[in-house]
Amino acid sequence: MQDFADSLLLSLNLIVSGNPELWSIVLLSLRVSLTAVALAAVIGMPLGAALAVGRFPGRPAAIVLVNALMGLPPVVVGLVVYLFLSNSGPLGVLQLLYTPTAMIIAQVVLVTPIIAALTRQVVEDLDAEYAEQLRSIGVSRLASVPTLLWDGRISLLTALLAGFGRAIAEVGAVIIVGGNINHVTRVMTTTIALETSKGNLALALALGTILVVIAIAVNAAVGLIGPASQRIAHA
Repeated sequence: MQDFADSLLLSLNLIVSGNPELWSIVLLSLRVSLTAVALAAVIGMPLGAALAVGRFPGRPAAIVLVNALMGLPPVVVGLVVYLFLSNSGPLGVLQLLYTPTAMIIAQVVLVTPIIAALTRQVVEDLDAEYAEQLRSIGVSRLASVPTLLWDGRISLLTALLAGFGRAIAEVGAVIIVGGNINHVTRVMTTTIALETSKGNLALALALGTILVVIAIAVNAAVGLIGPASQRIAHA
Protein backbone atom coordinates (compact mmCIF):
# COMPACT_ATOMS: atom_id res chain seq x y z
CA MET A 1 0.00 0.00 0.00
CA GLN A 2 2.87 2.33 0.82
CA ASP A 3 4.46 1.63 -2.58
CA PHE A 4 1.22 2.55 -4.32
CA ALA A 5 0.93 5.78 -2.32
CA ASP A 6 4.54 6.69 -3.14
CA SER A 7 3.95 5.98 -6.84
CA LEU A 8 0.80 8.09 -6.80
CA LEU A 9 2.58 11.04 -5.18
CA LEU A 10 5.45 10.73 -7.64
CA SER A 11 3.01 10.62 -10.56
CA LEU A 12 1.34 13.82 -9.39
CA ASN A 13 4.75 15.43 -9.05
CA LEU A 14 5.56 14.45 -12.66
CA ILE A 15 2.38 16.17 -13.83
CA VAL A 16 2.74 19.33 -11.76
CA SER A 17 6.47 19.75 -12.39
CA GLY A 18 5.99 19.65 -16.16
CA ASN A 19 8.18 16.60 -16.71
CA PRO A 20 9.45 16.89 -20.33
CA GLU A 21 9.18 13.17 -21.12
CA LEU A 22 5.63 12.99 -19.78
CA TRP A 23 4.33 16.02 -21.65
CA SER A 24 6.08 15.13 -24.90
CA ILE A 25 4.14 11.85 -24.84
CA VAL A 26 0.89 13.67 -24.08
CA LEU A 27 1.44 16.19 -26.87
CA LEU A 28 2.25 13.46 -29.40
CA SER A 29 -0.91 11.60 -28.37
CA LEU A 30 -3.03 14.71 -28.85
CA ARG A 31 -1.40 15.53 -32.19
CA VAL A 32 -1.96 12.04 -33.56
CA SER A 33 -5.55 11.74 -32.33
CA LEU A 34 -6.66 15.26 -33.29
CA THR A 35 -5.20 14.86 -36.77
CA ALA A 36 -6.90 11.49 -37.15
CA VAL A 37 -10.26 12.90 -36.06
CA ALA A 38 -9.94 15.85 -38.46
CA LEU A 39 -9.20 13.53 -41.39
CA ALA A 40 -11.96 11.13 -40.32
CA ALA A 41 -14.40 14.06 -40.21
CA VAL A 42 -13.48 15.07 -43.77
CA ILE A 43 -14.27 11.52 -44.90
CA GLY A 44 -17.01 10.47 -42.48
CA MET A 45 -19.28 13.51 -42.45
CA PRO A 46 -19.92 13.67 -46.21
CA LEU A 47 -20.27 9.88 -46.26
CA GLY A 48 -22.77 9.90 -43.40
CA ALA A 49 -24.71 12.77 -44.96
CA ALA A 50 -24.83 10.99 -48.33
CA LEU A 51 -26.20 7.88 -46.65
CA ALA A 52 -28.80 10.00 -44.87
CA VAL A 53 -30.23 11.82 -47.89
CA GLY A 54 -29.25 9.53 -50.77
CA ARG A 55 -31.63 7.03 -52.30
CA PHE A 56 -29.75 4.32 -54.18
CA PRO A 57 -29.74 0.51 -54.49
CA GLY A 58 -27.92 -1.09 -51.57
CA ARG A 59 -28.38 1.88 -49.23
CA PRO A 60 -29.76 -0.24 -46.34
CA ALA A 61 -26.81 -2.62 -46.67
CA ALA A 62 -24.38 0.32 -46.73
CA ILE A 63 -25.92 1.71 -43.53
CA VAL A 64 -25.66 -1.69 -41.83
CA LEU A 65 -22.03 -1.96 -42.94
CA VAL A 66 -21.09 1.48 -41.59
CA ASN A 67 -22.81 0.73 -38.29
CA ALA A 68 -21.03 -2.63 -38.07
CA LEU A 69 -17.65 -1.02 -38.75
CA MET A 70 -18.09 1.08 -35.60
CA GLY A 71 -17.12 -2.06 -33.69
CA LEU A 72 -13.98 -2.86 -35.69
CA PRO A 73 -11.44 -4.74 -33.51
CA PRO A 74 -8.47 -2.37 -33.15
CA VAL A 75 -5.87 -5.14 -33.42
CA VAL A 76 -7.39 -6.27 -36.73
CA VAL A 77 -7.25 -2.69 -38.03
CA GLY A 78 -3.64 -2.47 -36.89
CA LEU A 79 -2.81 -5.73 -38.65
CA VAL A 80 -4.43 -4.64 -41.93
CA VAL A 81 -2.73 -1.23 -41.88
CA TYR A 82 0.56 -2.95 -41.02
CA LEU A 83 0.23 -5.25 -44.04
CA PHE A 84 -0.46 -2.29 -46.32
CA LEU A 85 2.46 -0.23 -45.00
CA SER A 86 5.04 -2.99 -44.58
CA ASN A 87 7.89 -3.28 -47.09
CA SER A 88 6.08 -6.09 -48.90
CA GLY A 89 2.75 -4.24 -48.89
CA PRO A 90 1.29 -2.02 -51.63
CA LEU A 91 2.21 1.17 -49.73
CA GLY A 92 5.56 -0.03 -48.44
CA VAL A 93 7.44 2.30 -50.78
CA LEU A 94 6.19 5.24 -48.70
CA GLN A 95 8.12 4.00 -45.63
CA LEU A 96 5.35 5.03 -43.24
CA LEU A 97 5.44 2.05 -40.90
CA TYR A 98 6.53 2.87 -37.33
CA THR A 99 5.84 6.58 -37.76
CA PRO A 100 3.15 8.86 -36.31
CA THR A 101 1.58 8.92 -39.79
CA ALA A 102 0.98 5.18 -39.59
CA MET A 103 -0.78 5.63 -36.25
CA ILE A 104 -2.90 8.42 -37.71
CA ILE A 105 -3.94 6.15 -40.59
CA ALA A 106 -4.94 3.38 -38.18
CA GLN A 107 -6.97 5.79 -36.05
CA VAL A 108 -8.67 7.25 -39.14
CA VAL A 109 -9.82 3.75 -40.11
CA LEU A 110 -11.22 3.23 -36.60
CA VAL A 111 -12.84 6.65 -36.18
CA THR A 112 -14.35 7.24 -39.64
CA PRO A 113 -17.21 4.71 -39.23
CA ILE A 114 -18.14 6.27 -35.88
CA ILE A 115 -18.34 9.78 -37.31
CA ALA A 116 -20.11 8.56 -40.46
CA ALA A 117 -22.75 6.61 -38.52
CA LEU A 118 -23.47 9.42 -36.05
CA THR A 119 -23.54 12.00 -38.86
CA ARG A 120 -26.01 9.88 -40.81
CA GLN A 121 -28.38 9.79 -37.84
CA VAL A 122 -28.18 13.55 -37.25
CA VAL A 123 -28.62 14.47 -40.92
CA GLU A 124 -31.37 11.91 -41.45
CA ASP A 125 -33.37 13.42 -38.57
CA LEU A 126 -32.87 16.94 -39.95
CA ASP A 127 -33.78 15.82 -43.47
CA ALA A 128 -37.03 14.33 -42.21
CA GLU A 129 -37.82 17.67 -40.55
CA TYR A 130 -36.84 20.01 -43.38
CA ALA A 131 -37.15 17.89 -46.54
CA GLU A 132 -40.51 19.30 -47.57
CA GLN A 133 -39.36 22.91 -47.15
CA LEU A 134 -36.11 22.30 -49.03
CA ARG A 135 -37.85 20.50 -51.91
CA SER A 136 -40.43 23.29 -52.14
CA ILE A 137 -37.70 25.84 -52.92
CA GLY A 138 -36.07 23.55 -55.45
CA VAL A 139 -33.15 22.22 -53.39
CA SER A 140 -32.30 18.63 -54.33
CA ARG A 141 -31.40 15.99 -51.77
CA LEU A 142 -27.66 16.11 -52.46
CA ALA A 143 -27.65 19.90 -52.68
CA SER A 144 -29.26 20.05 -49.23
CA VAL A 145 -26.32 18.26 -47.58
CA PRO A 146 -24.26 21.42 -46.78
CA THR A 147 -27.35 23.10 -45.31
CA LEU A 148 -28.20 20.09 -43.17
CA LEU A 149 -24.60 19.70 -41.99
CA TRP A 150 -24.47 23.35 -41.00
CA ASP A 151 -27.81 23.20 -39.24
CA GLY A 152 -26.69 20.13 -37.30
CA ARG A 153 -23.22 21.47 -36.50
CA ILE A 154 -23.76 21.45 -32.73
CA SER A 155 -24.98 17.86 -32.72
CA LEU A 156 -22.16 16.87 -35.05
CA LEU A 157 -19.64 18.07 -32.46
CA THR A 158 -20.81 15.10 -30.41
CA ALA A 159 -19.77 12.80 -33.24
CA LEU A 160 -16.33 14.41 -33.34
CA LEU A 161 -15.93 14.10 -29.59
CA ALA A 162 -16.97 10.44 -29.72
CA GLY A 163 -14.38 9.86 -32.41
CA PHE A 164 -11.71 11.65 -30.42
CA GLY A 165 -12.55 9.59 -27.34
CA ARG A 166 -12.07 6.41 -29.34
CA ALA A 167 -8.83 7.62 -30.90
CA ILE A 168 -7.09 8.95 -27.78
CA ALA A 169 -7.77 5.73 -25.84
CA GLU A 170 -6.61 3.40 -28.62
CA VAL A 171 -3.71 1.04 -27.92
CA GLY A 172 -4.00 -2.15 -30.00
CA ALA A 173 -3.78 -0.67 -33.48
CA VAL A 174 -1.25 2.06 -32.72
CA ILE A 175 1.20 -0.25 -31.01
CA ILE A 176 1.19 -2.57 -34.06
CA VAL A 177 1.79 0.14 -36.68
CA GLY A 178 3.72 2.55 -34.46
CA GLY A 179 6.01 0.12 -32.69
CA ASN A 180 6.01 2.16 -29.45
CA ILE A 181 9.38 3.75 -30.28
CA ASN A 182 10.68 6.12 -27.62
CA HIS A 183 10.45 9.81 -28.63
CA VAL A 184 8.97 8.81 -32.00
CA THR A 185 5.72 6.86 -31.69
CA ARG A 186 5.25 6.40 -27.96
CA VAL A 187 1.81 7.72 -26.98
CA MET A 188 -0.06 7.66 -23.69
CA THR A 189 -1.80 4.30 -24.01
CA THR A 190 1.24 2.40 -25.28
CA THR A 191 3.46 4.01 -22.66
CA ILE A 192 1.07 3.03 -19.88
CA ALA A 193 1.17 -0.58 -21.05
CA LEU A 194 4.96 -0.58 -21.33
CA GLU A 195 5.75 1.21 -18.07
CA THR A 196 3.31 -0.95 -16.11
CA SER A 197 5.04 -4.09 -17.40
CA LYS A 198 8.39 -2.57 -16.37
CA GLY A 199 7.08 -1.69 -12.91
CA ASN A 200 7.47 2.06 -13.45
CA LEU A 201 4.08 2.85 -11.95
CA ALA A 202 4.73 6.57 -11.41
CA LEU A 203 4.87 7.42 -15.13
CA ALA A 204 2.05 4.99 -15.92
CA LEU A 205 -0.17 6.54 -13.23
CA ALA A 206 0.66 10.07 -14.36
CA LEU A 207 -0.32 9.30 -17.94
CA GLY A 208 -3.35 7.35 -16.77
CA THR A 209 -4.49 10.33 -14.72
CA ILE A 210 -4.18 12.66 -17.71
CA LEU A 211 -6.01 10.16 -19.92
CA VAL A 212 -8.86 9.91 -17.41
CA VAL A 213 -9.08 13.71 -17.18
CA ILE A 214 -9.30 13.89 -20.99
CA ALA A 215 -12.01 11.21 -21.01
CA ILE A 216 -14.02 13.07 -18.36
CA ALA A 217 -13.63 16.34 -20.27
CA VAL A 218 -14.84 14.70 -23.51
CA ASN A 219 -17.86 13.15 -21.81
CA ALA A 220 -18.67 16.42 -20.04
CA ALA A 221 -18.52 18.24 -23.37
CA VAL A 222 -20.86 15.69 -24.93
CA GLY A 223 -23.24 16.14 -22.00
CA LEU A 224 -23.23 19.91 -22.43
CA ILE A 225 -23.54 19.86 -26.22
CA GLY A 226 -26.54 17.50 -26.20
CA PRO A 227 -28.96 19.85 -24.38
CA ALA A 228 -27.54 22.84 -26.27
CA SER A 229 -28.29 21.22 -29.63
CA GLN A 230 -31.84 20.41 -28.51
CA ARG A 231 -32.43 24.03 -27.46
CA ILE A 232 -31.19 25.26 -30.84
CA ALA A 233 -33.36 22.74 -32.67
CA HIS A 234 -36.48 23.96 -30.86
CA ALA A 235 -35.60 27.66 -31.10
